[in-house]
Amino acid sequence: MHATKTGVLLMAHGTPASLDEMPAYLRLVRGGRPPSDDLIAEMRHNYAAIGGRSPLTDITRAQRDALQERLGPGIPVAAGMRNWTPFIGEAIEALVAAGARRLIGIPLAPQFSTLSVRKYVDAARAALPDGIRFDPVESFHLHPLLIDAFAERLCAAQPEPDERIVFTAHSLPVKVVESGDPYAEEIAATARAVAERAGVARFERAYQSAGRTPEPWIGPDLGTVIEQLSRGGARKVLVVPIGFVCDHTEILYDIDIQAARIAREAGTALRRTESLNTSPTFIRALEDIVRNML
Repeated sequence: MHATKTGVLLMAHGTPASLDEMPAYLRLVRGGRPPSDDLIAEMRHNYAAIGGRSPLTDITRAQRDALQERLGPGIPVAAGMRNWTPFIGEAIEALVAAGARRLIGIPLAPQFSTLSVRKYVDAARAALPDGIRFDPVESFHLHPLLIDAFAERLCAAQPEPDERIVFTAHSLPVKVVESGDPYAEEIAATARAVAERAGVARFERAYQSAGRTPEPWIGPDLGTVIEQLSRGGARKVLVVPIGFVCDHTEILYDIDIQAARIAREAGTALRRTESLNTSPTFIRALEDIVRNML
């Protein structure tokens, strides 16, 4: 098959462009269920605290542009969002208009989960025109270049000998993991591989950004781990988010503001590694994934 016939679809969560769009955005995130006034107010507050909008869409477009540059003009690359514009369907339309008849779909979430990656893949399949082949990447949690990219960020932070390292990822409902979802195992595998690559012998693992639902979510929660480390005498914590590939509210608010406040109150200094964003090593990982599927 000619390379010109293949396009690459990068898929991400999506984010509203303004606080006014929050109710409509949250309705999409919640599968059509209207959000409560409290949830709208809380999310508006969180977004306002990081400047009024999340950089997720801008960074995803920058990742798309960087990957396009590496792949060359023969393989069109488009970025689509599951919960906001530009939607996954719009990105597929652009790729088909560019002549692509086979699409390689890459969810920008390295570890597979039925709640994230599966939903991206389902959204893409639902938007596929007739006669277009779709080959999704379901997980790249141990891709050597992804591990290199995270390890580079960790080494660049130059952890101090007395600084405790905590790898984090987005939490999931307990029932999802208990039903056989491999997400938690893949997060653990990524953490081990990054630690080994960066020469880190001791680390903790935590989850963050649990949903606001009555059901239990997997832990330990990042805030709880920070408090426990502080009680154990730790005065410095370095957070390494390995479940995310760019800056957005889960990084800029949940870690940089919320977790940092918990650390301060516990008498501990908290910082985190830089997100991958357009890390050349990460973009090379995406390129390698595509070329291996061509």
